[in-house]
Formats: sequence, structure tokens, C-alpha cells
Amino acid sequence: MDELKKQLMEKLGLDEAISQQAIDMVLGFVKDKLPENVQGLVDSAASGELPDTGGLLDQAKGLFGG
Repeated sequence: MDELKKQLMEKLGLDEAISQQAIDMVLGFVKDKLPENVQGLVDSAASGELPDTGGLLDQAKGLFGG
């Protein structure tokens, strides 16, 4: 998320605190749209962790016809 924060600061002229607030708001929005059992993946991805999805991505592909 540091790279995203840096981009927001450079391209939009936001300060660090506002950039972090924007990121937190978007992550919250995305999490609210996901099933509860998937919301933790957003937190993990945001912290830079690569969680073991246990085939979850393959299941998600099926939802979108992939």
C-alpha cells in the first residue's frame, strides 16, 4: 500500500494522512461488498501478505465465468 500512497501523494497532491484515509476508505468499501469469509484476504493483501487462498481464487473465477 506504500506504493499506492506514494502515487496518491505525487499525482493528486494529497498529504500522507489524507492518502492513507483514502486507501482505508476504498479498502473498507471493497470489503463491504465481499462475503465475510473473503474479507480477510483484503486485509492480508493490504498488509503485503500473500495468504494461502486454498483454491479460493479458482472458486472466484467460477463466479465470473472463468
